[in-house]
Amino acid sequence: MNISIRLEEEKDYRKVEYMIREAFWNVYKPGCDEHLIVHNIRKVPAFIKELSFVACDNDKIVGSIIYSKAKVKNDDNKEFEVLCMGPIGVLPSYQKQGIGSLLINYSIEKAKQLGYKAVIIFGNPKYYHRFGFKNAKEYNIQTSSGENFEAFMALELCYGGLNDISGRFYADKVFEVGKEELEIFEKEFPYKERLVTDTQLK
Repeated sequence: MNISIRLEEEKDYRKVEYMIREAFWNVYKPGCDEHLIVHNIRKVPAFIKELSFVACDNDKIVGSIIYSKAKVKNDDNKEFEVLCMGPIGVLPSYQKQGIGSLLINYSIEKAKQLGYKAVIIFGNPKYYHRFGFKNAKEYNIQTSSGENFEAFMALELCYGGLNDISGRFYADKVFEVGKEELEIFEKEFPYKERLVTDTQLK
């Protein structure tokens, strides 16, 4: 296995969507919508083309990561730009081999070089703590509904990157997927059965 990371190109888009669909299908719910989210992110101003990467085994795309611009709004309605990471996905047959970590570490370094201050995510704390993510509560940042929980995390990309930033986090509305929109998009892919699985019940 010879894994390399490069910027995603337009010719990769459909291959990445197939890969993301395979990575997320029936994992968190019957079916998935992450492939549609990736498809839609590329069409909005929040998309950061310079932080959209694919992991390849020779010429085969086996993983990808994408970022979008988001904001934290404080009590005075002042807005601060931050990054939203994801979806990030790896083909099931390539999972648990460090490819996700490679994509995260590589893209975080690139985000630092581009001058971004922080990344905010929703994810598994046991996984993301290894990259330096902390409960967003430590930075006085809440979800858009004013909540805090372990799966809502933030990472400073430079020293004190979140020192002057506090308030509620708002990702781009591109993450809100309608059922009808998803059903139409699904028709562009081979049929897969939606199932209830053990991973959805955790």
